[in-house]
Amino acid sequence: MNRQLRQTVIAGNWKMNMLTAEAKAFADALAPLVPDYKNWCEVVICAPFVLLPDAAKNFKGMDAGVGAQNMSEHPFGAFTGEICAAQLADIGVSHVIIGHSERREYYGENDCTVNAKVLAALSAGLKPILCVGESLKQRETGVTNDLVSMQVKAALHGVSPDSIRDVIIAYEPVWAIGTGMTATPEDAQSVCAAIRDVLKGIYGEDAAQSITIQYGGSMNDKNAFELLSQPDIDGGLIGGASLKPETFAAIINAANQ
Repeated sequence: MNRQLRQTVIAGNWKMNMLTAEAKAFADALAPLVPDYKNWCEVVICAPFVLLPDAAKNFKGMDAGVGAQNMSEHPFGAFTGEICAAQLADIGVSHVIIGHSERREYYGENDCTVNAKVLAALSAGLKPILCVGESLKQRETGVTNDLVSMQVKAALHGVSPDSIRDVIIAYEPVWAIGTGMTATPEDAQSVCAAIRDVLKGIYGEDAAQSITIQYGGSMNDKNAFELLSQPDIDGGLIGGASLKPETFAAIINAANQ
């Protein structure tokens, strides 16, 4: 990572976990473990929809961002069960995960819907955490860089040079999510560097160097320091390790290098 050029962002993705009391206890326990984190990174908690209003209150004292895990690409309207970007912004949400591999795999999201959601999020003042990544089979057939490059280009279609600086990109190798498997720091760096090259081709060198690129495949308290030491890895999108204050704090502190 290079904090002189771009923001380091550690984001916790709680997925479908936590109840109200647990989330409050987590916030109370995390704050004293990372009292000075603002000196080296930004912290974002991506909670389930039902916990977002409380999370905005619980984490306000430690000035952490609050993110949603998904949103509709549509504005207000007859879309039963959906939540739009304006509604998220209205309750204090600052970030939103878009295109997570679980959304793509289980709920049929594709590059077109991901692109529509990115544009909708930006128009409402939210910062998208845009997820891209390959399956194990795709990695084994040698198409990782081509696939990830295509996902980035498709997702950012129509995103202006002024808006791109509000986008965070999370490289999440699908085969490493929830499996305990992790890309080597060198492999993760290689793909993140390829992503930055794509951004350079679209938006130019200065903009590309200003964009935060996270690693999102089973980063934990034991491997975070080595992953975050790579020049193009600017943070993490943390799954299971974000559910315990102690392990999440260790990752945040690993970014202090």
